[in-house]
Amino acid sequence: MSIWREVGDRVFVRRYDTWHGEPFDQNIGVVIGADGAAVIDTRGSHRLADELLMDIRTLTRAPVAAVVNTHFHWDHTWGNARFLPSPIWGHIRCAEQLVARSADSLERLIRSEPGLAEELEEVVVTPPTVTFDDAASLDLGDRQLELRHLGLGHTDNDVVVVDPETGVLFAGDLLENDAPPSFHDAFPIAWAATAARLTTFVSGPVVPGHGSVGARAFAEDQARALAEIADIGRQAAAGMIDADEAARRSPFPAETTGVALGRIRLELALAHEPVAGGGA
Repeated sequence: MSIWREVGDRVFVRRYDTWHGEPFDQNIGVVIGADGAAVIDTRGSHRLADELLMDIRTLTRAPVAAVVNTHFHWDHTWGNARFLPSPIWGHIRCAEQLVARSADSLERLIRSEPGLAEELEEVVVTPPTVTFDDAASLDLGDRQLELRHLGLGHTDNDVVVVDPETGVLFAGDLLENDAPPSFHDAFPIAWAATAARLTTFVSGPVVPGHGSVGARAFAEDQARALAEIADIGRQAAAGMIDADEAARRSPFPAETTGVALGRIRLELALAHEPVAGGGA
């Protein structure tokens, strides 16, 4: 059974291990200030959001002053409607992508999990109501949270949440622990640079979107692994190594590597970048 873990003064994380019996291992954050609580991500349905709201009430009676979406993916945003009228913060492209892509995501999920159709069809897709491009500050009265978009990565709209008072950094799915990162919507070459940039903001606990809370070493290790796959992918796209060699050298499992290599080819094509030569 998951419980709230205090990773900094009035900064809490709850790890939801499963989603309807399937491993999921998602972290939700709550930061409590004098003017209320900020909730980082809202889970993947109205029912899951209602459970989250009840769990928050076991932690604090402070009102929910704000919500932050770390990126547009359904498991982080489809609970948004249950937190209205609290302002929901997110990157401007988080709002755009959530509106544009949720119908396809819903259809795909219902096909793969038909027993959850009723729950999923209840979802009212609710994009962030307060958006920004690069950086914003969220005032909780006696503490301010820094919201930053550090570049392309797991998606084109990832943001991190930093509490300067405690040094806690919520990384969203820019970092994942205990399992490989997901590359299905990723920009792996840019992600390597974004993850390296993220490490410069680390001064305390690092909360990944999924998996165990870590520290600087965890963030630096994953940044290095992302740099490795970016380099391997560029070499594979240039024909310098074949798929088997790429898989052998990859820091990630074969299936994850295959997805990453496909995304790297697309990223290079979209950028019209020459594929010859290594380096991330």
